[in-house]
Amino acid sequence: MRLTTERLILRPWEDKDRGPMARIYGDAHVRRFSPKVLTVEDAYVRIDLAIERARTNGFHYQAAELKGSGELVGLIGLGVLSQTVKAAIPNHPCVEIGWVLAKEHWGKGLAPEGARAWLDYAWSIGLPEVAACTARENAPSQRVMQKIGMIYDPTGDYENRTFGEGHWLRPGVVYRKRNPTQ
Repeated sequence: MRLTTERLILRPWEDKDRGPMARIYGDAHVRRFSPKVLTVEDAYVRIDLAIERARTNGFHYQAAELKGSGELVGLIGLGVLSQTVKAAIPNHPCVEIGWVLAKEHWGKGLAPEGARAWLDYAWSIGLPEVAACTARENAPSQRVMQKIGMIYDPTGDYENRTFGEGHWLRPGVVYRKRNPTQ
């Protein structure tokens, strides 16, 4: 699967992406709304898992590179949610959209640009809905969700059990977007 936008190429992972993505996953500021900063080994496992899930489902989070320079800016894509995650969220969404970008590329509109391309793809394969899940405290991701036309669904609020009771990142929110052609 390969998608292009005005400034991005959204494509399958390549070996050359491993080091740059490990640096992004290893950045504490990038990972501030996540359970932990990832080690290089953790990052490689995530990439391998994304490759396998793309084979299985036909899509998954993919590399996002800048047109022209070929610089990896992070990942953007769709992911089929696991049964465990679906069960934790009211109304059980099936497919989630997400992004992780290097901080030097924040504020340039790249996440919404890439996410819109993935939403177009989702509608082209007939998905009825795409959700986005994040910590209630993650205002930057929620702004991206709003920019791409997703609507906050208060009935989808959930507890992210990755975090312990009372942890500031445990409360999660869900945004949704329905396929406009259905």
